[in-house]
Amino acid sequence: DNHKVFMKTTAGLQQVDVIYRRVDDNYLDPLVFDPSSVLGVAGIMSAYRKGNVAIVNAVGNGVADDKAIYTYVPAMIRYYLNEEPILKNVPTYHLGKAEEREHVFKNIERMVIKKTNESGGYGMLMGNAATEEEIDTYREEVVQNPREFIAQPIISLSSCPCYMSGTLKPRRVDLRPYALCGPDGIEIVPGGLTRVALKEGSLIVNSSQGGGSKDTWVLAE
Repeated sequence: DNHKVFMKTTAGLQQVDVIYRRVDDNYLDPLVFDPSSVLGVAGIMSAYRKGNVAIVNAVGNGVADDKAIYTYVPAMIRYYLNEEPILKNVPTYHLGKAEEREHVFKNIERMVIKKTNESGGYGMLMGNAATEEEIDTYREEVVQNPREFIAQPIISLSSCPCYMSGTLKPRRVDLRPYALCGPDGIEIVPGGLTRVALKEGSLIVNSSQGGGSKDTWVLAE
């Protein structure tokens, strides 16, 4: 009734100010979304609207997980910020567009094609490693529902010495930096998460596909 979120403790109820959310939007609040959900908290959206609880990974943030959004990032920066992008964007082709789809098919051996609704390295085709049969099968799937696919040039990730089984060996890595928005504006965290392709020669850094991760710290500028 008071539009607040509380947690049961041995000392009684304790108000919750911040919730780090890992539940999909549809299951977050059975009073607002899926009424059959038992994963969320009834009434949490009311508390959120009243400003009585902050939800990290706010409702609707999942739109950024749709890989199709990546094709529009440079245009979004120009439109909403009236600025030019500082960092280069990996060229991204939306296969729902016939011209871009044709370009990808002609250069498929240099492309990685991904499903927009998949993650963790699943549902993708590495053109330089796929057989003709795999390419033909995947192409048919794209043609049937092209809006669900994007493609990018295969990027040769950076190589870094990694401690593997007692020795230093070269492995492909990529860095995920983080930016935090606070009262003083946006600040870049002096570090991040480095994902590592643990298999020799592999470009797949996803943990679900055998990749690893390492904390990364920037000690000096």
